[in-house]
Amino acid sequence: MDKRKEANLRVKTHITNALFTLMEEKSLADIHISEIVSRAGVARASFYRNYSSKEDVFVTLIRDILDSFYQEIHFEQDTFFSYENMLLSFRYFQKYRKYVLDLYRSGFITVLLEELNRFHENVAGNMPSSSIEKYHLYMYIGALLNTALIWLSTDDRTSAEEMASFFFETAAKAAHGLV
Repeated sequence: MDKRKEANLRVKTHITNALFTLMEEKSLADIHISEIVSRAGVARASFYRNYSSKEDVFVTLIRDILDSFYQEIHFEQDTFFSYENMLLSFRYFQKYRKYVLDLYRSGFITVLLEELNRFHENVAGNMPSSSIEKYHLYMYIGALLNTALIWLSTDDRTSAEEMASFFFETAAKAAHGLV
């Protein structure tokens, strides 16, 4: 990565961390761009070079994480809903626990849900909009996110591997009408 890209990545990281830190102190509506850039130690122009709004910081962060996730998912299996991909999902939720929980606590978890829906729609490709089958994807996303939120918000010491096994087995049973 060239030096300008590295510097811009640092700027984005500082802005993101500053916004999330400020959200621990007050609501997003009460946070001003000037506070974010001051806390981040960057110029106001740097904010607007990367983002169009405070909410755009969330969307950009989530999309960047999902781009990284996309590079690691396994497409060679018969299904996207493999144990390996579920494990990777739980590992990502665990890795970005603070951001996920901060979005949840501040009432912005729908931003994550919308981006997860968009991401999975893109990965799934052409979904027949007239088919009831399209709802499998949304059931999976909703169940995965809700399960991860509960897992992350408790002091549960269950590993990502255990969560993925449980989720995979439960999804398989549900697909076969056993739950």
